[in-house]
Amino acid sequence: PPPPPPPCPMTAAKDSGATPTKGRTLRLYWNELCDLPTLPKVSRFGKQTIWATLEPVNVDTNQLQHLFESKSGGLAAFKCKASTGQKQLNVLELKRSNIINITLSSLPPPHIIREAVVNMDQSVLDREDLQKLVSLIPTEEELLLIKEAQKKNPSLPLGSAEQSLLTLGSVQHLSARLELWAFMLDYENLEREIAEPLFNLKLAMQQLVSNKTFRCILATVLAIGNFLNGCKAKGFELGYLEKLPEVRDTVSRQPLLHHTCTILVESFPETTDLHSEIPALTKSARVDFSQLHSNLEQLEACCKASGEHLKVIGRREGGGRLKSQLGAFVKDSTQRVSILRAVYRRVINRFHSFLLFLGYPRSAVKEMSAGRFCKTVSDFALEYRTSRAHILQRKERHRERE
Repeated sequence: PPPPPPPCPMTAAKDSGATPTKGRTLRLYWNELCDLPTLPKVSRFGKQTIWATLEPVNVDTNQLQHLFESKSGGLAAFKCKASTGQKQLNVLELKRSNIINITLSSLPPPHIIREAVVNMDQSVLDREDLQKLVSLIPTEEELLLIKEAQKKNPSLPLGSAEQSLLTLGSVQHLSARLELWAFMLDYENLEREIAEPLFNLKLAMQQLVSNKTFRCILATVLAIGNFLNGCKAKGFELGYLEKLPEVRDTVSRQPLLHHTCTILVESFPETTDLHSEIPALTKSARVDFSQLHSNLEQLEACCKASGEHLKVIGRREGGGRLKSQLGAFVKDSTQRVSILRAVYRRVINRFHSFLLFLGYPRSAVKEMSAGRFCKTVSDFALEYRTSRAHILQRKERHRERE
């Protein structure tokens, strides 16, 4: 076999011909896509990866240089501070605090939860999420203790559990809202079948492929990252989208996501909030596809067992009407399960092709679960929508003042 290609340099601005920077800037530690994978000859997503079809985005390199300049001791001090562990104000009991943190690990951030509860936004929280929130409802005593401790120690930041309860406690009549919302969701008792998540996953891929805002976001982040890193990466693994709210500039301390949103709002005003245009992907993010496969195998086992039971019953029933009805049921269910198995196989194979289209190396395709991928993109879209809304509100207030 031919020798492996040389690694893509992270700081080869002089040799690779990348746009030179005037000074050192913060780095984006993403997984670069130096060699895009070759797509199958028969692919539903085209002959090229999404990165090969992106339109280049021009960014203000002078502004990026100013915002993300690596100041002496700035980033090192930040890393040291994070690693040594900053003191936090903890008021709740350890058991209660652990329960809150564990529950929140599978939910959106508290500030997004608050907006979703106020607006009863089903695209953010589903019925299962509401059930989890019931255990997070703060008591009046807890809120009082947190506020008193915060007054006595204003210089210390609150612990994650305390801050979450304080954010949720700011919603008026929180318990009544959750109970009413849960009743509204339970009113229509929709069936959850194996076919529904598969259909949503198939639709999610279609929505993401055809979404212009998603392409503009990828192109903008790629342009920013190539400038900051001083290289010409062809793309990056989409898992880095989760890091955009965490990387902050060294001047205003605004996250990289904020600057990305600002560029898109100004340069691509026709783009949207992304989250509202990918509802199927949001639904797929809540699915455990490994459990879905287990459910399918269990359904096949039950169908096979039904055939065995029919044989036993048929010996006693003879050729009566009951045997005919049971036989029709077993035959029909066997056919349906067989079709469902074929649909499952085709959708998962399509998802693997979809990852290749997004530039994932073949070695990472089978390791990436559909649920984890959808959750990564869905969580990012939620953060992007929130950041974009704040930018638009600020621009609107500025116009009103003028």
